[in-house]
Amino acid sequence: MANYRVVLWLMLSLGLTFGLGGCPVAIVGGIFAAGGAGYAANQERGVGGTASDFSIKTNVQSAWIKTDPQMPAGLNVTVYEGRTLLTGTAPTPEMKAQAQEVAGRVPGVRAVYNEIEVTPREGAWNSAKDAWITSQVRSDLVFNSHIRSVNYTVETVDGSVYLIGSARSQAELDSATTMARYVRGVKRVVSYVEIRPGAPPGSQPLEGSQPPETPQPAAGEPGPEAPGAAPTTPVEVQKL
Repeated sequence: MANYRVVLWLMLSLGLTFGLGGCPVAIVGGIFAAGGAGYAANQERGVGGTASDFSIKTNVQSAWIKTDPQMPAGLNVTVYEGRTLLTGTAPTPEMKAQAQEVAGRVPGVRAVYNEIEVTPREGAWNSAKDAWITSQVRSDLVFNSHIRSVNYTVETVDGSVYLIGSARSQAELDSATTMARYVRGVKRVVSYVEIRPGAPPGSQPLEGSQPPETPQPAAGEPGPEAPGAAPTTPVEVQKL
């Protein structure tokens, strides 16, 4: 099991994930390949919603370039059903505000969540640490059978983990944010996840299944000082 977990972490680091059938899906330039249609269809937003969100993302990036060719450097955009999350770093407050204004004018954008930090651009080492955190959070979500991980998107900037997507219940969302809190290097968790009861039949837990358990760090992994102890890092849940 440990070896399998390492393999999955490596695949996630390389931009790979899994569809329902267990076959790996490569995501190259935002386009799903090798069974990716099944992966997208398995999300609550479906294939059409996934394609629409990818179009909005590319249009936001194009609009940034047209406004200021330097703007996209250090900025990230994540879109889930038109809800647009901006992360990364900007050199000035003016550029942060302008990035939000430009994104908000793109057709299809329902809301803009501006989490851009005004700070010098991340160095290679910090970027690598953030990539590791993102991969670890994704891996933990995949391995939790009570969380429909395909409905979550994860971004990390300077140790801050941002979640966007949809959850079937508050219990599922609580489990997801708690798991993220226990990952080494995480400073805070910010959730833009919507609660949507009544997920597709295939995503419902089996009858008699146990409710989500609060995750505990594996043996040898950094975690709370004592089992069950609350992390010192707060979870910031944004109101939608």
